[in-house]
Amino acid sequence: RLQRQHLVDRAPAGSLVDVTSELCGLHAQLMSSAELTAWARVDDLGPDDVSRALWEDRSLLKLWAMRGTLHLLTAADYPTFQLALATISESRTKNWLKLLEMTQREVDRVLEAIRVALVDTALTREELAAEVAKRTRSKSLGERVLSGWGSMLKPGSFLGDLCFAPSDGRNVRFTNPYAWLGLDRPETDPADAAREVGRRFLATYGPVTREEYQRWWGAVRTPLQTERFLQSVDGVVEVDLDGTRAFMLEDDVETVASMGKPTGVRLLPAFDVYVVTAPRNDSLVLDPALRDRVYRKSAWFSPVLLVNGRMEGVWKHEKKGKRVIVTVESFASVTPKVKKAAAEEAERLATFLGGTLDLSFSAVNPA
Repeated sequence: RLQRQHLVDRAPAGSLVDVTSELCGLHAQLMSSAELTAWARVDDLGPDDVSRALWEDRSLLKLWAMRGTLHLLTAADYPTFQLALATISESRTKNWLKLLEMTQREVDRVLEAIRVALVDTALTREELAAEVAKRTRSKSLGERVLSGWGSMLKPGSFLGDLCFAPSDGRNVRFTNPYAWLGLDRPETDPADAAREVGRRFLATYGPVTREEYQRWWGAVRTPLQTERFLQSVDGVVEVDLDGTRAFMLEDDVETVASMGKPTGVRLLPAFDVYVVTAPRNDSLVLDPALRDRVYRKSAWFSPVLLVNGRMEGVWKHEKKGKRVIVTVESFASVTPKVKKAAAEEAERLATFLGGTLDLSFSAVNPA
């Protein structure tokens, strides 16, 4: 995982889009986290490179995707991922309808109104709500679009009818993704697209257990359904990880068997994909007693100090004037070599953010 995610050797400058594709997208619930996820892996990434790729080059796209959370996907990958997301049946489940206090007919009317409203324009959330109210002839259905959690926008994103457009001042805007990217809708079978997404995920994150894949994808499936899905992915094999069944691509088995121990120190941001997809119960990756320091309440994932693939601490940063204040808290005493490498990462971060480093380093549980 470290090597495939460019956490042993960084990808060369100019490879932002390629790395985003290899990672199967960047988690973008916080845009700063998406930017720092790329920064941790790509040499000489500029502070405006992600924004430029999104709004000028249109080589990246922002939308609700895996786990119903915001992600950046590459334009080239988008059709495949969108078709795979279309297999998510969340908007058809009784529990979801009960939570929204809506009927399936009402949901369908809202989604159709969103589709038509965004075909050839970009609208703020308020403008989109007004269009939905107009097209459904229902003020209450229009107000559903204003939900702070995007409850009615996520299904539209899964169906390929909605993505983010450049903001209008402080107001976010939405548009049709296929029109924005200048792409035709693909004719691929959604089930085939889902298996292709599974294959790409295994190429970067394998071997994974069925629970780990389910945690990343997020759609409602039973463990057995997830297992059967992974078994259906082209070229997949089952492997034994110290008594735990896992899945990976057969072509990667010999590669993994011949690899040495992982090396390298990184400062990974909040919601980094390595942390999101990591085994939660593997003491080689994180001491189980410290899990709550990384995987916090309200689905918040802390920034971590990663040492040779193991989460050895947490960190935070803030910019005050020209200073970039970085605070690193290791879970135990670390070697001078690790501390030096972490300081070099912090210096690299300060350069990326255009400031002067102010670093403090402490051990939470010193040996």
